[in-house]
Order: sequence, then C-alpha cells, then structure tokens
Amino acid sequence: MLPNIKMKNGRYQAMANVKTTVVDWKTITNFVTDAFVGYGIPREDAEICADVLLESDKRGIESHGCNRFKPIYLDRIEAGIQNPVTNFEIIKETETTAVVDGHDGMGQVIGYKSMKMAIEKAKKYGMGMVVVRNSCHYGIAGYYTSMAAKAGCIGLTGTNARPTVAPTFGVEGMFGTNPLTLGVPTDEAFDFNLDCATSTYQNGKLEYYERLGKNAPAGALVAADGNAYVGLAGDALKAMGRGEAALCTLGGPGEEQGGYKGYGYAMFVEFLSAVLQDGSYGKALSGKGKNGEKVPFHLGHFFIAIDTDHFLGEDVCRKKAGDIIREVRSAKRAPGAERIYTAGEKEHEVRLAREAGVPINESVQAEICAVRDKLGLTQYKFPWEN
Repeated sequence: MLPNIKMKNGRYQAMANVKTTVVDWKTITNFVTDAFVGYGIPREDAEICADVLLESDKRGIESHGCNRFKPIYLDRIEAGIQNPVTNFEIIKETETTAVVDGHDGMGQVIGYKSMKMAIEKAKKYGMGMVVVRNSCHYGIAGYYTSMAAKAGCIGLTGTNARPTVAPTFGVEGMFGTNPLTLGVPTDEAFDFNLDCATSTYQNGKLEYYERLGKNAPAGALVAADGNAYVGLAGDALKAMGRGEAALCTLGGPGEEQGGYKGYGYAMFVEFLSAVLQDGSYGKALSGKGKNGEKVPFHLGHFFIAIDTDHFLGEDVCRKKAGDIIREVRSAKRAPGAERIYTAGEKEHEVRLAREAGVPINESVQAEICAVRDKLGLTQYKFPWEN
C-alpha cells in the first residue's frame, strides 16, 4: 500500500480504507494504449491519450486517471458520442492565434496538439493562443500547462464542462466546474502548476465519496430551496441529475465568503471556451438531446503560452519564480502544520512515491479485466489475478 498522502484541493493518493493493487507503469501504459487502439484510436493518438490519462495517476489525481478510463472514454466511444479518430481542423490561423474544430474527437489529442501549437507560436512570436470547439473531456488540465512550463513558457488553459455549478444566488447548474489552470517554469525540481476547478468541489470528488458511502462535504452543494444540500454523496449526484441540487463556486453559496469570486472566474473560463471559437456553452454541454438521448458534449478549450525568452529570459524567470515560492514556503506556519506547500509540490512528491506503479482499486480492476477480455488482449495478466 502506498503512503496515505492527502492531496491539495481534496485530491488524494491511496487512501487507507480503499483496497488497491499496484500495477507497474510499463504494463498499465501498454494495456491502456492497446485498449484505446482496440476501440479504434490510431496508435499515435492512443499513446497521447494514455500518457495524459496516466499522468493524472502519477500525480495522485485519481479522479481523472484509470478511474475514468472506461466510463469517460471507452463508453462514450461505444455510445457513438465521441469519435476515436480525431479530425483536428484548423478553422482560422494567424501568426499568434488559431481556432480549431475538434469534431468530437479525443480531447487529449486535441489538447496536446493545441498546446503544442500555442508553444510553437510563442517561441516564434512571444505569445500564442489556440481556442477549440467541439471537443471532448481532455483529461487533467495541468498536463498542458506542464507542457508549456517544460518548454520555458508560462502556460494557461481552461475548459468548459457539463452544467453542474450554480451562479451566486442561483440554485441551478448553469456552467461546469471550469478549471482555470496556470503553469510557471521554476528552478526547482517541479514547476509551479495550479490545476483546480472554479467550483468548491467536483463531480469526481463526489463520485469518490459515493464509493466510500460518505456524505457530500458541507458547503459543496446548494439545494433547490436555497439551503445547503445535506446527504450522502451518491444521493447528491442523483439530485444534481434531477436538477434538485448544484455545486457551489469557490467561496460557497452567497457572497459572505466570496462565492462571487469563483463565479466570476468560472464565467471567464466559459467565455474563453466559447466566445472566440463560436462554441457551445452552458446547458448545451449536458450531453443529452431533446428526448434525453446521449449526444456529443461539444466542449470548448483554450490554450495560452507566453515565452519567457521574449522577455528577460527563461533562466531569469525560473530563478525569480523559484525565489518567490521558496520565500512563501518559509512563512511562519500555523501551530501543528509541518510545512507550507506551493502548487505542483505535492503532485511531485506523489510521483516520486509511485515509482513502482499505479494503485488500482477493485472496481476499476473489474473494468480493466472486462475491457481486456472484450478486446481479446490475452497477453495481459494483472497482479490482482495471481
């Protein structure tokens, strides 16, 4: 069992009360790639999808890793609402910008190619921005800001999502958890990488609590009567589906704790995910048609890269950023607090702790075996089968 490391923003590594089995990275990478290929994704694209998916587990963000391999990607391909072959169409392009239509292809492929394009433009012209329409779930947003930071760029990305979050003083889900993600190159062993939603909690966190039989966290949701939702996480997810509850923005309901701030940031992400590319937004991202049938999500993303060499240089940026975070971490600590962290630090430590492989819980083990058997990938036998 891996150490029980509590992650920032409610993220977790391997929690003590969840039984897991570790699978080495080579095995799980090859299997996920082969499974994606088995579902019709070209191998080169499948390798990108697997890398984004498993990078989440390497950072301890289990809500977006193997736990979502089948239900979010394979099931949607099977349902015909996501295309395994990605048509990455450039609608308009200038020296520093581009508009892309993803035609409901693989979000990870679209995200990778878009941030790569933004970085290339930034390296040549100082800044680059690519916006996307008609995409699908693109995995952890921090993957793309890490791409930028590794290239010596400051990176930004965001995406809209299915409407589960209520505006301040509202009780209805009108926009998604809409992450606003930032990456800055530093001279430390890890870059600054802030990857978090603009809502207080996320669907994935509630799904995790549901597996544990726990209540929805206090302040996570607002009920239709305007009061805080109280109940089991599983019941909360069902209530959200019926329109009887919605997630709150950062700061919670109302304005007393600054909920309007999270609301404003969420709207900014919604704008950049839709207005520049004439994309879908809000209720149109529910994944449901007029008769309740499953339809493509048509998500929008944006990717921004700012090249530090076009200012005073990457070395200057990295050292200054490192000086800033080191000074912050040296601040006087609260009684009982062992240390102060900066964004990206805990994920870096989880990566080091998980060198042996990825911990996979029993429910995901069953899904992986079912996918293997369906595709006839008989060359794979997993540790939990011994």
